[in-house]
Amino acid sequence: MIKFIKVSGQSLSPEYQEGDFVMIITVPFFLFKPGYIVVFQHPAYGIMIKKILRVETQGLFVTGTHPNSIDSRQFGIIEPRAVLGVVVWHIRKPKR
Repeated sequence: MIKFIKVSGQSLSPEYQEGDFVMIITVPFFLFKPGYIVVFQHPAYGIMIKKILRVETQGLFVTGTHPNSIDSRQFGIIEPRAVLGVVVWHIRKPKR
């Protein structure tokens, strides 16, 4: 399945900025690799976008690139069923 998601927040700045769009596709868990950007549903924080740091048997350890990013260092690993998709295309918002 293919979806477009609008980025909000600064979790992966400066590469991904608020207002950018990403196209995501669903892929099987065994295809996830460190460095991939994923979008997932977190029960407390809602839809989030993060970079995979490690793939573990129980799930994904994800991080942001912004110093104040809330990520797996705070909330632990992400279960595979929470992942909405892997980013395959990044559309930057127009510069003013």
